[in-house]
Amino acid sequence: MSLNTFGHLFRVTTWGESHGPAIGCTVDGCPPGIALTEADIQPWLDRRKPGTSKFTTQRKEPDEVRILSGMFEGVTTGTPIQLMIENTDQRSKDYGDIASQFRPGHADVTYHLKYGLRDYRGGGRSSARETASRVAAGGVARAALAALAPGLRITGYMVQMGTKAIDRSRFDAGEIGCNPFWCPDPVAAADWAEYLDRLRLDHNSVGAVIEVVAEGVPPGLGAPLYGKLDADLAAAMMSINAVKGVEIGAGMAAASLTGVENADEMEMGPAGLRFGSNHAGGILGGISTGQPVVCRFAVKPTSSILTPRRSVNTAGEAVEVVTKGRHDPCVGIRAVPVGEAMMACVLLDHLLLDRGQTGGQRGRIG
Repeated sequence: MSLNTFGHLFRVTTWGESHGPAIGCTVDGCPPGIALTEADIQPWLDRRKPGTSKFTTQRKEPDEVRILSGMFEGVTTGTPIQLMIENTDQRSKDYGDIASQFRPGHADVTYHLKYGLRDYRGGGRSSARETASRVAAGGVARAALAALAPGLRITGYMVQMGTKAIDRSRFDAGEIGCNPFWCPDPVAAADWAEYLDRLRLDHNSVGAVIEVVAEGVPPGLGAPLYGKLDADLAAAMMSINAVKGVEIGAGMAAASLTGVENADEMEMGPAGLRFGSNHAGGILGGISTGQPVVCRFAVKPTSSILTPRRSVNTAGEAVEVVTKGRHDPCVGIRAVPVGEAMMACVLLDHLLLDRGQTGGQRGRIG
């Protein structure tokens, strides 16, 4: 299986399966001299790990990361950084019944059609377990960004669960870490808790929309046409397991705006150029404007549910599939730190690309 690597200069290759002995990643292209320890990466993994509330899978994984290479005396050397996370709580027997069946909505059937075989234990590489490796890589990217762009800050949160969206007039960033949904609206969070409880007891699941915002992004990141910052962000977010849609800024809603409404007007302020709005999501022509970069992605409902679903087996016979085991009723909850990690990796990659091409030179206004 090829194509397990993403990035241009800051490159991440993930490896391992959901029920294998370990998962991890190789990070290549991190600048040398960046202060980094496991303690810098672990907090991000703790936000993603399973079993943190009754609304996530009850698989108990400590997700403790180990740095195996690329470090010397507490700083990066510029050589490949190998990160490993051991799997400790696999229950492969839960998947015995679906060894020859295809779960509707899952990658089982496409892996079989493409490769002629698949690891049915938790989905193998198609499992959301793979995203822990991305979060670990994102921890490395954040450490490098803190050194190279110290004013940059990345924040992710859930803005919709099923049909239930937040009320933006109640948006409170201080609430994001105070509920199990990373929700900035405390009223919506309470409503979601009741809603997800009912779905969980009904052996059902639901999708979600996640928003990730990067503030303090330097202008000039990205390149025209085939190196667009928003194109790489969209590809990175779409590569996350269960993601079915990505938008930047106003996104799909831009289609319903007029040119007058959509244009982000500009003027000179005390600190230089400023914009009256941000429908562009901080990116114009594939290049960052200096405004917050805003990205949203839609996560489909978890495919592994206890409610019987019609399908077929490898012999082509009709079957009813019931997926036992421990699964997230809303996988979007744990997708929040994954989206943040992918944002960090893409921004660092483009920061390094920009330094290589322009040396950080910028056009001046005024």
